[in-house]
Amino acid sequence: MHSARIAELLRPFLAGPTASASSLEPCHSEPANAGEEPAVLSSAQLQHISTYIDLLIRWNARVNLTAIRDPEEIVTRHFGESLFAARQLFPNPSASSASSALKDFDVADLGSGAGFPGLPIKLWAPEIAVTLIESNHKKAAFLREVVRALTLTDVNIQAARAETLTVTAFDLVTLRAVERFAATLPIAASLVAPGGRLALLISAAQLDQARASLPHFSWTMPETIPLSESRVLVVAHRPRGTAPR
Repeated sequence: MHSARIAELLRPFLAGPTASASSLEPCHSEPANAGEEPAVLSSAQLQHISTYIDLLIRWNARVNLTAIRDPEEIVTRHFGESLFAARQLFPNPSASSASSALKDFDVADLGSGAGFPGLPIKLWAPEIAVTLIESNHKKAAFLREVVRALTLTDVNIQAARAETLTVTAFDLVTLRAVERFAATLPIAASLVAPGGRLALLISAAQLDQARASLPHFSWTMPETIPLSESRVLVVAHRPRGTAPR
C-alpha cells in the first residue's frame, strides 16, 4: 500500500495524548503540550508499515494471523489501534530526555499474535526493548520474519507461555484481543514491575471485569479508540510497593 494512503488512514489515531493517559505516566517521557497537533509518521515508519502489511497478507494465506483481509482495514484496525496506544503511552519518544530514558525501558506484549500492538509500538518508540510473547510457533515465525525484514533491534520473541519466562518484570505490559481474557489478565499483571504499567486494548464491556480482577492497580479513565464504538484503551499502574509475582 502507498505510504500516503497509510498516513491518511492513520491520521485519526495520532491525535495528541490525553490528560488521563498521561496522569500515570512514569518519568520516561515528556508530557505533551495542550492542543498539540496530531503526530506525523516519518517516511521510514510509513515504509515499514507498508512492508509489514505485505508480509502479513502473504503469510495470512497459509497461517491464520488475522481474520481481516482488506489492507485498508488492516491499517485502521491493527496499526491504527496499536499506534493510538503508542501515542498515549509514549507522547514524545523523539524528545532528547525521553529518548535517553527509553533505552532502559522494557515492554512485553503478551499474546502478540501478528505483532499488535507490540511491533507498532516499537516502530513508534524505537529506543524501547520489546519482548513479544507468542506460544504459537507459526505466529512466532512470522514475527521473526517481520523483525528481520524491518531490521528491528532489541526485539525478543518468546515462543513460549508467559508463565515459563525467566524475565518476569517489565516497565510496560500490553494485552490485546487475547482468548480467555479472564485467565490471561492476571498473568499479564504478574509481569508488570513495581511502578510499571499494564495497557489493555479491550472492549468497554470488559472494563469492569478488568478492574475487579486487579483491585490493587490504579486505573486511568478509558480512552475510546478512534473509529470504534466499543474498543477502549485503559492503563493500570502497579504501585511501587508491590511485587510482580
